[in-house]
Amino acid sequence: MEDVATDSSTTRATSSNGSAGTERPRRTRRTRMTGAERREQLLDIGRTLFAEKGFEGTSVEEIAAKAGVSKPVVYEHFGGKEGLYAVVVDREMRSLLEGVTGALTAGHPRELLEQAAFALLDYIEKYTDGFRILVRDSPVAQSTGTFASLISDIATQVEDILGLEFKARGFDPKLAPLYAQALVGMVALTGQWWLDARKPKKAEVAAHLVNLAWHGLDGLEQKPRLIGHRRS
Repeated sequence: MEDVATDSSTTRATSSNGSAGTERPRRTRRTRMTGAERREQLLDIGRTLFAEKGFEGTSVEEIAAKAGVSKPVVYEHFGGKEGLYAVVVDREMRSLLEGVTGALTAGHPRELLEQAAFALLDYIEKYTDGFRILVRDSPVAQSTGTFASLISDIATQVEDILGLEFKARGFDPKLAPLYAQALVGMVALTGQWWLDARKPKKAEVAAHLVNLAWHGLDGLEQKPRLIGHRRS
């Protein structure tokens, strides 16, 4: 366990005749951070720095300094910068994958598209640092996964849904993987653009994505609408 905070209150010294003297600091009482708390602190700091500066621009020294610890503490918990980065990326990938696939609950295909679009845009809005890390290239991406592999995982989930829909409509279900990659890729790349643009508003972005996916260029609605319960 490591020292993380102090009690800086003071006591007032008194002279021999009972009069008040000068104030002097009371002995400080230090609280301690558990190993699990320290690990989470380092992950939070690393996440922020990796999002801001990228993997190459972030150093173990800076991570340690912001945490108020020495470099060996970082190595003790993660084995180095690569280990810390790998854990951060793994957490973000699982969070996004679970968010998108968990949102696919509606039966109507068009509403499923809306749910997928909202899930990704929600993640970008709420976990901006995490998304910035996922879309960056990194020399350790091979061991932690890449944004492309994450999108492929999500597309696999969508593929199953499309396959059933294709079969019900008399289309070739073998084409479902192609369409799944196209749809998820369109949403993901638009999300990367919206990461910095943030205009138009989230619901409007989702509506336009579904407009293109559902109607195609030939049948675009001038003012696309959402059919699901989400409006923002």
